[in-house]
Amino acid sequence: MKQFDVPAIVPADPGANVTDLLVDRLAATPDSVLFSLPRNGEWVPVTTREFHAQVVALAKGLVAAGIAPGDKIGLMCKTRYEWTLIDFAVWFAGAVLVPVYETSSPSQVQWNLSDSGATALIVETPDHFARFDEVHPELPNIASVWQIDLGDLDKLAAGGVAVTDAEIDRRRNLAVGDDMATLIYTSGSTGRPKGCVLTHANFLETSRNSAVALKEVLTHPDGASTLLFITTAHVFARFISVLCVHANVRVGHQADTKQLLPALGSFKPTFLLAVPRVFEKVYNSAQQKAEAGGKGKIFDAAAHIAVEHSKAVQAGTAVPLMMKVKFALFDRLVYSKLRAAMGGNVVYAVSGSAPLGEHLGHFFHSLGIVILEGYGLTETTAPATVSLATRAKIGTVGPPLPGVSVRVMDDGEIEVKGVNVFKEYWKNPEATRETFNEGWLRTGDIGSFDNDGFLTITGRKKEIIVTAGGKNVAPAALEDPIRANPLVGQVVVVGDQKPFISALVTLDPDMLPVWLNNNHEDAGMSLTEASVNPAVLAEIQRAVDHANEGVSRAESIRKFTLLDIELTEASGHLTPKMSIKRNIILRDFAETIDDMYAGAPVTGGFSIRD
Repeated sequence: MKQFDVPAIVPADPGANVTDLLVDRLAATPDSVLFSLPRNGEWVPVTTREFHAQVVALAKGLVAAGIAPGDKIGLMCKTRYEWTLIDFAVWFAGAVLVPVYETSSPSQVQWNLSDSGATALIVETPDHFARFDEVHPELPNIASVWQIDLGDLDKLAAGGVAVTDAEIDRRRNLAVGDDMATLIYTSGSTGRPKGCVLTHANFLETSRNSAVALKEVLTHPDGASTLLFITTAHVFARFISVLCVHANVRVGHQADTKQLLPALGSFKPTFLLAVPRVFEKVYNSAQQKAEAGGKGKIFDAAAHIAVEHSKAVQAGTAVPLMMKVKFALFDRLVYSKLRAAMGGNVVYAVSGSAPLGEHLGHFFHSLGIVILEGYGLTETTAPATVSLATRAKIGTVGPPLPGVSVRVMDDGEIEVKGVNVFKEYWKNPEATRETFNEGWLRTGDIGSFDNDGFLTITGRKKEIIVTAGGKNVAPAALEDPIRANPLVGQVVVVGDQKPFISALVTLDPDMLPVWLNNNHEDAGMSLTEASVNPAVLAEIQRAVDHANEGVSRAESIRKFTLLDIELTEASGHLTPKMSIKRNIILRDFAETIDDMYAGAPVTGGFSIRD
C-alpha cells in the first residue's frame, strides 16, 4: 500500500454551510461581476450584489410557495445561469436540490424524484415537463411544478415579497456542515442510480481548500473567468460553479456545444473546464481543417514539434536551437490560430472524467494552455486529486487536494478519505457499508502513485478483462488512444474469458464527412455505408495498430467490429457525461461479440456488423 496525505490549508468550520460562501463574497466584493449572461449577441454582467438579491428574492418565492426546511426540490435544466441561481436560492430557503439530468428518460425522472422523496420540481422546457408528466401519476408527492421557460422563476419571486429578510436569514443558517446540501444520483453506468448524500461541509471545505491550491487558475490580472458548457447537473461543473462564487470568478454558460467556438471567441475565458473528448475534438477538427486546406503536413509537423518541445520543457532539459526555431515558426502559423479560436485568453484548462493522454497534454501545453488533469467521483464532490499550476506532470491526475488523503491498496484499488468524501448513499445502508473500508472510500478505480505523490489512473477494477489465458487487461489503455482518432466515436474493448482481445468501434458522425472529403471519398455516405468502406476500415485498423504498439502481444486487439450505428445516451449506451455503459453494451451486442470469436483468425483484421 502507498498513501499520500495533504493537510487542509483552511481550518474547518463545522457550523458553516454553503450559503456563507455567497454572503462572504457579497461582503468582500459586492460590485464584482460574478456572471455574464448572453443577451442579443452580448455578455451582460451580473454583479455579486445583483446575484445575491435575485437569490434572496427566489428563496422568498419558494418559501411563500410552501417549501419547508429540508424539503427536496428536483431540477431538470441544461447548463445556464438559472442553474446556479436556483441552487443558491434553494439553500437560502433551507431546502435540498436533487439534480435530474436534462436528458433523462421518464423512467429515470420517476426514479430520482420518487427515491429522493422530492415534493416539488423545476423544469426548463415543455419537453422536460412532458417527460415528467408521463410519470406524474407515479409521483403523488410532487405538489408543485415550475417551468423556467414560462417565466415561473419571476412569478415565484413576485409571490414572495411578503416573506421577510429575517426569515430567509433564519432558514439559510439552519444547516450546519454535516447536513445534506444536495442529493446527486450516480449516472447509472453500473446499474440503478444511487443517491449520493453530499453535505454542506463537502462543498464548503473543498471549495475553500481548492481555492488556495488552485489560486493561479482562479486569479488573472484582468479577472479570472470561465465558460461552462458541460452539464451542471453533474458534480464536476456543479462544484466549479460553487467554487467560482467563492473565488470571485466570472462565469458564463453555453450549453450548445455547436455554438461553443463562437461563445469562446466572444466571452474570452481565462480557464476552461472540460472532459478529454472536448480537447480531442478541438485537436481533430483543427487537424482535419488543415488537411482540407492542403496544410495537413504542416499541422502534423507542428503537432510533433509542440509535443517534443513540451516534453523537453517538462523534463527540464535544454531545447535544441533548431527546435526553438521551428517552434517559433509554428507558433505563428498554427498555435496562435488555435489559441485565438479558444478566445485568446485561456491559460489553464481543468480536465476530468477520463484520462487525457500525454500527446494532447503536451500539445496544448505548447499552445500556452496548461491542462490540469484531475480525478474524482460524485462521491468525492468531484475533485480528489488535481495537477496544480505549480506542480503538474502531464499524464498524471496530480497529487491529493488539501484536506484529502489518497491511498493505493496492494491490489491497485484507489481509496480516498477527506473533506470531500460524501456522507452516505440515500436510504441504502448496505451500499454505504460496501463502499467504505474503515472510513476510506473504495473508489473501484485502479492506479498508482509515483514517488512525488502524483496519481495515475489505469482503469476500473470491475472492468479489468481477464482473458482465457489469464492475462489481465485494462480496457482504458487501449480505448483511449483509439478514441483519439478523428474518425472514432466510441470504442469498447472486450475479451473477458475469451482467447484474445477484441473491440467494438463506432464512427464519429460529425468528423466522418470531413475525413471522407479529405480522403477523396464520398462525404455524403451514411454510417452504414461508411462502416463497410475500405478506406474507413483501413483508418480504423491504423488506429487499432497504434494502440497495440503500447501493449504486449497478449493484451493487443486482434479483431474489431465496426458498428454501423452510434452509441448515444438516447440509445441507453452512454451516461449523461458520455461515459460508456459497459455492461449494457456487452449485453446488447453479445451476439456481435460472439461472432468475433466464432472460428475467426486472430492475427488482426476486422469484421462488419450487419
